[in-house]
Amino acid sequence: MSGASSFILASASPRRRELLAELGVRFDVVVAAVVEHEDPLLDPRIMVARNAALKADWVAESNSDAWVLGADTTVFVDGRALNKPADLAEARAMLRRLSGRAHTVFTGVALRHAKLGVKEDFGAASEVVFHPLTDAIIEDYLGRVHVLDKAGAYAIQEHAGLLVAEQRGSLSNIIGLPQEEVRELLTRHRVLP
Repeated sequence: MSGASSFILASASPRRRELLAELGVRFDVVVAAVVEHEDPLLDPRIMVARNAALKADWVAESNSDAWVLGADTTVFVDGRALNKPADLAEARAMLRRLSGRAHTVFTGVALRHAKLGVKEDFGAASEVVFHPLTDAIIEDYLGRVHVLDKAGAYAIQEHAGLLVAEQRGSLSNIIGLPQEEVRELLTRHRVLP
């Protein structure tokens, strides 16, 4: 990393931390104290882009010398975003809705550097197809995976064989951060060599 600039991930997600660390970036985590837009009827690409920018802008405002990366991910099916479930009943309903069908996972990413005037935003999309799920499979999955902090009530990296028949596009995007695109972005800005 050139100069004295530091790098901050504006996200509480442990999955995003792991994905960013795999790129070889050294970073701190600052969780943005913002209220995310979670309107299930809003275009999901707009929603995740707004949330990613909201997080990155909030952290960059008080860290003007740092590179700041914000991201937000949601699951989209039937014209609705499936954000983090409020409780296990809602998680069950989400998994039933996704059963035997394809859905899209959208992630919005925002990169900021206040002092340098950098404001870049992009989005990524991947598709996931679920097996038909019985109530027994859903209960088995919910017994194995903590889903209340996960859009769509599932994590493709945890016991995916129970749920996922097929995945198209970036796996890291489905997990929460499209590594290929983020690597390209950070390389272009010389954050990564």
